[in-house]
Amino acid sequence: MDVWRRLLLAVVCGVAVASVYAAQPVLAPMGDSLGVPAGQLGWIVSIGQFGYLAGLVLLVPLGDVVTDRRRLIAVHLAVTAIGLLLTSVAATAWMAFTGLALAGMFAVVVQTTVAYAASVSPPAERGRNIGIVTSGVVIGILGARIVTGLLAEQWGWRSIYVLLGVLALGLAVLVPRALSPEERSRRPAGYGHALTSLGTLFGERLFLTRGLIAFFLFASFGTLWSGLSLPLADAPWHFSEGQIGMFGLAGLAGALGAARAGRWADAGRAVPMAGFALALLIVSWAAIAPLSRSLWLPVIGIVLLDFAVQVVHVSNQHTLTSAHPERTSSVIGAYMVFYSLGSALGAAATTSVFTSHGWTGSSVLGAGFAACALIVWAVGRGLSSGAPTSLPGAGVRGGEKKMQEAETA
Repeated sequence: MDVWRRLLLAVVCGVAVASVYAAQPVLAPMGDSLGVPAGQLGWIVSIGQFGYLAGLVLLVPLGDVVTDRRRLIAVHLAVTAIGLLLTSVAATAWMAFTGLALAGMFAVVVQTTVAYAASVSPPAERGRNIGIVTSGVVIGILGARIVTGLLAEQWGWRSIYVLLGVLALGLAVLVPRALSPEERSRRPAGYGHALTSLGTLFGERLFLTRGLIAFFLFASFGTLWSGLSLPLADAPWHFSEGQIGMFGLAGLAGALGAARAGRWADAGRAVPMAGFALALLIVSWAAIAPLSRSLWLPVIGIVLLDFAVQVVHVSNQHTLTSAHPERTSSVIGAYMVFYSLGSALGAAATTSVFTSHGWTGSSVLGAGFAACALIVWAVGRGLSSGAPTSLPGAGVRGGEKKMQEAETA
């Protein structure tokens, strides 16, 4: 896969994930415009997240069913665009909620895109390509904060949904023309089989280990990015929404700094680098904690945190797609359920803890989630060789037997 196609897939991921997170910096003006009470503003973001969870279960397995993932990516982008444009013209809260749910559900095109990148990559380049494509996810999450704040100040909150909708439509046209078809070694499974096979993943130690690491990893990530605006808007800083959004630049620097994570995985260092990154994640919270007294040290901590998160995330996906090359879409979709639940936990917990214990309490919470991820990594380190060992009674007991059964299914 050449540089142009890797960048195209990264842009697809960035635009799709931004459609889920774009509302976070503009909740107040959206609520005022749509008549949503202040106490229910959280639903503006939650609706998209619920749609995303539904898409992970119902839509992502389609990537292992259809013979041409390029067209599936294009269709998902087109429907995402419809949801975004519907949100941009919404006159009522329910109309906006419908658009947000639709956009969130089909934003799982991210997982299909990562699965496509993994399937067309030679084994020696799989980690590198996944790393570059996945960087689009982090850029989309953090970049949405920056761009949304700037556009909202100039043209209102609806402008960001118009922009994202137009970008999604353009990508839907471009993707089938620009990407090369996959070469599949086996006939794709049926949709029902793809759905039921998700359950078998949760009986594998390797999958559960990587999933739990992702759960605590993104709980720590969500603790920072869902709670950061609270101390920055408070004394002594009193920053505006636009100024708070600029802190996303520090996160982008950290995420882009982890671009070599995929190459480390390709070189067989995915497991030790994940452990190092999780230890670094704990250290980053020590730098982020004194936010009420300093800005420079927390900025450094934010860079380190996003670097660590990206390294572990790429390591997890490389390990799982290598263990399940015959169903990359399903395994990535199931893995991302842990991501979604962890992000939701971090977002909900940080606001509650901040109210009672301040930013110091939120920092301890984030470091605690990181420590839990490191403990899971340490316990499951011996299971990360790539063989999807099953739990007792789960049926399949080794990677080789599992692959043989998949070929005859």
